[in-house]
Order: sequence, then C-alpha cells, then structure tokens
Amino acid sequence: MSLFKNIFSSDKKETLDKGLEKSKTSFFGKLGKAVAGKSKVDDEVLDNLEEVLVTSDVGVDTTLKIIERIEERVSRDKYLGTDELNTILREEIAGLLSETHVGEDTDFVIPKDKKPYVIMVVGVNGVGKTTTIGKLAHQFKNQGLKVVLGAGDTFRAAAIDQLQVWADRVDVPIIKQKMGSDPASVAFDTLNSAVAEEADVVLIDTAGRLHNKVNLMNELSKVKRVMQKVVPDAPNDVLLVLDGSTGQNAFEQAKQFTKATEVSSLAVTKLDGTAKGGVVIGISDQFQIPVKYIGVGEGIEDLQVFNKYEFVDSFFKIE
Repeated sequence: MSLFKNIFSSDKKETLDKGLEKSKTSFFGKLGKAVAGKSKVDDEVLDNLEEVLVTSDVGVDTTLKIIERIEERVSRDKYLGTDELNTILREEIAGLLSETHVGEDTDFVIPKDKKPYVIMVVGVNGVGKTTTIGKLAHQFKNQGLKVVLGAGDTFRAAAIDQLQVWADRVDVPIIKQKMGSDPASVAFDTLNSAVAEEADVVLIDTAGRLHNKVNLMNELSKVKRVMQKVVPDAPNDVLLVLDGSTGQNAFEQAKQFTKATEVSSLAVTKLDGTAKGGVVIGISDQFQIPVKYIGVGEGIEDLQVFNKYEFVDSFFKIE
C-alpha cells in the first residue's frame, strides 16, 4: 500500500521493531486465538477482533472505527480470509490515522522562525519526563542547535538533580534554583539566560504533581505568564509526557492534563517494557493533539519522532 514506504533508517526501524516486540507478541497471541479454526473474516471473527483491540489498549472509540472500516472492506471484497487479516488491519489502521495530518515527521525539527523555541514539559511524576527532556536536548544539540534546560520542578530535589545529570551528560547549560523555589522564577531566569546566550531551544521541566489538582493548573498558568514577560509567545509547545505502560490510564492523564493546560503535543514513553503499545494508536486517533515522540528503549537514541506509518508497519509486521 502506498502509505508504507521506507521512511526511517534501518537502525531506527530496528529499534522501533524491538521496542514494540512485547506489544506485538501479546497482540498476535490474542489475534491467533481470535481466528483459530476460522478461514473467513465473518461476524464472529470481527467480534473477537474487537475484543482483541480493546484489550490491547487501542481504546473503545478507536476500536469501533477500525472494526467499521474492516466491515466495509469485507462487504466490498466479499471474501476475505483470516490469513489476510493482519495486512487488512495494518492498512485500515494506517488509513484511519492518515485522516489527520499529524504523525508524519521523520526527524526532530523545530520552526526556524522562533528563537528561542520554548518547550514546556508537563506530566505526572514517574512517566519519564526528565529523561524525555534529556533525550530531546541530545537530539537538538546533535543538529547543531544551542539548547538550555530549566529545572522548573522545584517540588522535588531529586528532579533537579536528575535534570543536572542529563545536562552534564548532554553537555548543555541548566538553569536551576534550590528546592522549594518558585517554578515561575526558574522559568523567568531560564528564558533570560536563553535570550542572552542566543539559544535556539529551551526545555522547561515542571512539577509532576497529581493531575487532578487545581493548584497544578494555577501553577502552570503562572509559569506561562511569567515566561511571556521575556518571550511574548512562550511556551511555543506544551509537551505532555505519558507513560505508555499504564495503558488506559494514559488516556485518563491526557484528558485531565488537557483540561488543566493547553497541551499542544504528546510524548508516549516506556513502550519497550510493556504489551500496551496499542495505546499509541488510540491516543493518536482520539486526541486532537499530535503524538510527537515515543520512547522505545533506555538508550539516549531511543526517543524517536513518532511516524504513524512506521509505527503501524512495525506493530503489524510478521517476521
């Protein structure tokens, strides 16, 4: 199908394939049971497939759209064998995701007309926020961009220390204050420094407190207001980091955070350690917010730009 081309390098594709291995194994195990003894895609197979998709964390709404597309194809093509089901799924899910013009990037890019380009990173504790910031800093620096980090999670000393470790590892400057400082003050200092140093990209960490607390909303609003005193349109991107291994809970976090602040992009992490990778398909379809990055391994290069065609190709690839 024309949607699938070799977009990624072989190394990057291999990392993606490996990162989705657990999700793929789990999915095909369930799919094998769903079509056992069946040669034709009929109503029973479709019912079973619906259950497989839902239990693979694709999400109910997205699953219903996929089933509808496959039903249309079955009625159009009259006879479809279960041996074709994998190819059909691959094509119909890619077709569904292709209806939105996001998830088509192939490399880490930022607009050239915004300098500094300010990314505020949000998400609950433990989702891989600080690691994502460190890996993004590495990618942007590799492109020859000047990067500055801001340790805006002043709620935990460990968060400041962890970001310092990444700053040292990637060899980029970090602006920080002591634990308990006003996060807005840290953001203000970070942007002042970035402007003075003519930095290209600023990555601001924020406190990952419970996502249903009203004080989080107030704090993020304050951080934004203070940043805009230095860079009028900051932040240019509010990146919400979600832990893919939590499956449906990631959906819930996305809902809560999008109520608390204007999230403009998503990163889904820890996909290599879980069988819940299907959540990326659901999140890509359900939220009017693009998934920009996915974490598919521990290594510094294992944060990838999310490309929906490469993702679906890897997820449904039979060795």
